[in-house]
Amino acid sequence: MYIVHVFVHVKPEAIEAFKSASQENASHSLREPGVARFDLLQESEDPTRFVLLEVYRDKSAAASHKETAHYARWRDAVEPLMQEPRSRILYQNIQPADEGWG
Repeated sequence: MYIVHVFVHVKPEAIEAFKSASQENASHSLREPGVARFDLLQESEDPTRFVLLEVYRDKSAAASHKETAHYARWRDAVEPLMQEPRSRILYQNIQPADEGWG
């Protein structure tokens, strides 16, 4: 599995617009064959901070995701909503094993 956590800090006035665009992107992303999971999380103590938890079957599925129309729409829509550029951290799964992902 290829696991990415994307960290986003949005402008306070842009929270709802970011959530809407990101929910649409997540919904479409979950239909991609290489996507095992695509979660949108909002920090409780600072609602301007979000994490996208993306789990791909492999690195090529993550690359394919970035070529989709819904990703391009999301990227272009949310960029002006951010207080700073988004960042990411890559992870390897330990539990469950690759076979354990739905």
